Amino acid sequence: MSTAGQQALPDHMSPNELAEVLSVLRSIPRSDQRRWGEVYVRGLLAVRGKKTMRALAHGVGSGAEQSLNQFISKSPWDADQVRGDLARLLIARAQPRAWVVQPLVITKVGRHTVGVERQWVPRIGRVVNCQQAMSVWLAGEDGSCPVDWQLALPESWTSQEDLRRRAAIPTEVGSCPPEQCAVDAVSKMTREWGLRGRPVVMDGREAAPQTVCAELAGRQIPFVVRIDPSSIAPMPPESRTGRTGRSGIGPGDRAGGRAGAAGLLTALHKERIPVEWFDHTERTMRATSVGAVPVVLHGGSTVQQGQPEGLDLVLLAAWADSGRSSPSEFWLTNLAQSPLGGVYRTAMLSRRVERDLAEVSDGLGIRDFEGRSYRGWHHHMTMVSLAHAVTVLSSSRAQAPPGAAEGGSLVPSGEPRVGAA
Repeated sequence: MSTAGQQALPDHMSPNELAEVLSVLRSIPRSDQRRWGEVYVRGLLAVRGKKTMRALAHGVGSGAEQSLNQFISKSPWDADQVRGDLARLLIARAQPRAWVVQPLVITKVGRHTVGVERQWVPRIGRVVNCQQAMSVWLAGEDGSCPVDWQLALPESWTSQEDLRRRAAIPTEVGSCPPEQCAVDAVSKMTREWGLRGRPVVMDGREAAPQTVCAELAGRQIPFVVRIDPSSIAPMPPESRTGRTGRSGIGPGDRAGGRAGAAGLLTALHKERIPVEWFDHTERTMRATSVGAVPVVLHGGSTVQQGQPEGLDLVLLAAWADSGRSSPSEFWLTNLAQSPLGGVYRTAMLSRRVERDLAEVSDGLGIRDFEGRSYRGWHHHMTMVSLAHAVTVLSSSRAQAPPGAAEGGSLVPSGEPRVGAA
């Protein structure tokens, strides 16, 4: 197959950036498979509309559709190796400040695609016929890119032998709640890929925050996890650890903790400072009042043995409207020694990911895989990550927004630390 038969790149895409990103396919041993990987990525970048195999193969040559299908659904190349190499490339090029966990709900019409089931999706608020997945994005002010994907398989797909066999689901893969998939993914990135951990930003409002935070802390992973206000149930005084200056938070007696909750909000209100940050969804600078108090989290299961009961964390509260008495959002973090404004700006990189998901990945076929195999889904999403990386690295929009923090620094050095009492 000659390069003349490949899809032409859009004008704004850089051939140099394409070649650099495609270099991560070097772990695929067969040269013909690497060439089909290039064809697939070029197709994702060039084809408008739905990224079907036929559309991706258009104009490439005889037998291209069958070869692309073979490359994605059946060839045994290691998607994890390619993803890890892509992450290392992006870290060297872009120096991301955080790893942002982004959930993805992929609605489907039929029920033959791997992982599809009619299931309740809290963020949508109804039952949907869909796949649920979790992605991990390397994110900074200049841009973001997904580097790992986890398909949250419902129990029906892992407990029924005929479905497992039909989708060729590996024996070691089991049912996994979305939040656990996310924790496992970021743990793999440090443990198996050897990446230096960055703060993990995650929306834990649909999960048990005690469990998520304890899992991440037990794996020595820095984090900023958004929690639902209902999770802030102060523990009765006799249940607290007695650590000086720290309130207890956990699944305690909510009725008995009302006074404690009011005291916690009062303390947060007193600690407020204005934090400027760039809102990537609205493309504008904003100023938000943010306060923080040290807390002890109870009720989580820990991975690391010997960890003391109760987890020392910091509770952040933000007021989108400083005139209101109640905060608009709450976050838990273990970045106790980091500047307060920097931690909040790191959390707000989730908006950079939301924007890039909508403006870039959705146009690259992130929801278009219709194959039945588990391997095929992971291969397709890996190619989407490569196409996304080419787009981000080629984009003239890869400029730090006015007022954003420079380089790898989180914030101006004069801001108070998160854990300051």
